[in-house]
Amino acid sequence: MNAPIKIFAGSKSEKLAAQIAKAAGLEVGNSSIVNFSDGEFEVAYEETVRGAHVFIVQSTVPPADNLMELLMMIDAAKRASAYKVCAVMPYFGFARQDRKDRPRVAIGAKLVANLLMAAGVDRVMTMDLHADQIQGFFDIPVDHLYGSSVILPYLKELNIENLVIASPDMGGSKRANAYAKYLNAGLAICHKRREKANVVGEMTAIGDVEGMNVVIVDDMIDTAGTIAKAANMLREKGALSVRAVASHAVLSGPANERIDESELSEVLFTDSIQLDGVSPKIKTLTIADIFAKTILNVYNNESISSNFII
Repeated sequence: MNAPIKIFAGSKSEKLAAQIAKAAGLEVGNSSIVNFSDGEFEVAYEETVRGAHVFIVQSTVPPADNLMELLMMIDAAKRASAYKVCAVMPYFGFARQDRKDRPRVAIGAKLVANLLMAAGVDRVMTMDLHADQIQGFFDIPVDHLYGSSVILPYLKELNIENLVIASPDMGGSKRANAYAKYLNAGLAICHKRREKANVVGEMTAIGDVEGMNVVIVDDMIDTAGTIAKAANMLREKGALSVRAVASHAVLSGPANERIDESELSEVLFTDSIQLDGVSPKIKTLTIADIFAKTILNVYNNESISSNFII
């Protein structure tokens, strides 16, 4: 109970870590990373962590180097005699690789879980995993938070009339249904057929959207192909307006251009991933407060269930 609490930032989540620390009434600890000419790097803590309860904030996007950096920060903390180490991963990279969907492929999410545990992490804190069952890949506690805690209050304040919540695919119908119930709105589902990864073929809508204001709900937007196609299709079917909300702004490749050119009037994200130079249609909500509260709850051995809306 006398272990001090310390928050450190990975290089891809420095801004969010600073906001989390401020919301928790703390300061971000001093750490450093040295890059070598051959691509290797070295991480180090520039202050003692002996006996401390260490929280390392790092979203793993792009996943490879940032995941390795997180693993090395965990290892460094354990070797420096930290009491407990918690990986705070607002965005969990490789989460889409949660099963074998065809022969001879890896289950990337399970491998990441194994790597984190092998590095010595005692707890993982994340948000809106692509598949909830990823929590079962770990043999340690996993705190799974939800972006809906900040997104739903924002949508409710907009007081949108004739509201319909839409899922961009069949897999997200459970999430969309939860949003629709909370907002007392209608429900629609977009049915898509993928030609290959990141390429959407045909798409249609299940449900009535004519004369309605539609909000598409997803866990992440990557290349924005699905969201842009869904928005255009819904407008063709008579929707008055189309917004999109998602927890994670991966936004790779032509995502910003697709959002700009689509029928989307607004796209709302959390700041789980640091954004630079994005479309003017994009707005972000901070998750710093909910992560700060959860970190303090965990540190004080208190329940975190009060942080959930749905």
